[in-house]
Amino acid sequence: MHRCSGDFFLNKTFIPAYMLHTNEQHLVEFLLQCQPGQPRTRGNWEVDHQGRPFLLPSIGGITLNVQVGDPAFGWQGDHIEPGVSCTADTQKPFEHPNVGLQMYSCAGNIATIATGEAKGSTGRVIGHHGGSEHVIVDFEREAKEKLLYTDTIIIRAKGQGLKLMDYPDITLFNLDPALLHAMKIREAEGCVLEVPVTTLVPAVCMGSGIGSAHVAKGDYDIMTSDAETVKEYGIDKIRLGDFVALQDHDNRFGRAYRKGAITIGIVVHSDCLEAGHGPGVTTLMTSASPLIRPVLDPKANIADLFGIGTIFARG
Repeated sequence: MHRCSGDFFLNKTFIPAYMLHTNEQHLVEFLLQCQPGQPRTRGNWEVDHQGRPFLLPSIGGITLNVQVGDPAFGWQGDHIEPGVSCTADTQKPFEHPNVGLQMYSCAGNIATIATGEAKGSTGRVIGHHGGSEHVIVDFEREAKEKLLYTDTIIIRAKGQGLKLMDYPDITLFNLDPALLHAMKIREAEGCVLEVPVTTLVPAVCMGSGIGSAHVAKGDYDIMTSDAETVKEYGIDKIRLGDFVALQDHDNRFGRAYRKGAITIGIVVHSDCLEAGHGPGVTTLMTSASPLIRPVLDPKANIADLFGIGTIFARG
């Protein structure tokens, strides 16, 4: 019997997340091999949602000066991926082995540089970016300065299939158990999980990526073309690596609108200029009913939890 069935919750006590009952001891753990992916461009003008052409940095690369904990807004770029954008095969992004890299890498996984001058340096997976088919990994700048695009990175992949045994109606994706336990989630009366997030995102803002068949790879974007809505919900305050709550969005079997549903994701790339786009979100938790209660916390960011990115740099 699940703890959240029957009359198990009879008081108003809160239980820290490290006591959440999971199946993590039964998860499969892979070693995945990849390398940094070169910065990409279509080699032509792009057009923003106001019809203005632009030529700016975009996806991919060993991005030296952008990392988790930094603002998702204000960069002279479009879809900027913080840290190191990793791929198993730049020539075949939608085929084996890159599909496996995407599917099995989870936010919070440890990544280790296996070759070159930065050999032995470790970082953390932040999430996946659809379209570019990159896994985004945060490494400290000193390591990034030494990296080459031919260097090998090994990701210790663990997390797909992770379940909350007492919450069968909450589905997890792309989430390393270590990150789950670090997220300061609390169990509340009524079998509800309180999850810290920096931002509540209304369903109407979700754009590019809606309709995908599943969320075990890729992301979808918070549209930022309506300035009034962006200001109202504080979307322009989002940082890279933030945990955000997507209201009325059910991600169990793809990305879809469902009234009362809630999805928790992590922000993996910067704001965008193109219509239908904005900060990208990789899904971590989802429920078709309000079993997840987002709680606002300005430090709900992977950088703050693991002491990486901008937080690490500030020391």
